[in-house]
Amino acid sequence: MDGWQAIWRLDDQRIRIMLVTNIFEATTVMSSADSATAPDLVQMRERFPKLDRLWDAIRHAYWSELRVPQEHSQGTI
Repeated sequence: MDGWQAIWRLDDQRIRIMLVTNIFEATTVMSSADSATAPDLVQMRERFPKLDRLWDAIRHAYWSELRVPQEHSQGTI
């Protein structure tokens, strides 16, 4: 999404953001190795409001997963 990539995981109904990178600039904005302590989507939206299109895309992917479960979901946008 606009050069931004996020890797997320579902953790008991919460979307945990594991990694956020700018692929054009090869920079990492946020990285977490532990999903239990990784910020959730709401926290990331508050911390980085300018990435609203990325957060919206993650939310859309989350709801798509809940509606039609897929065996090999990657959780990457």
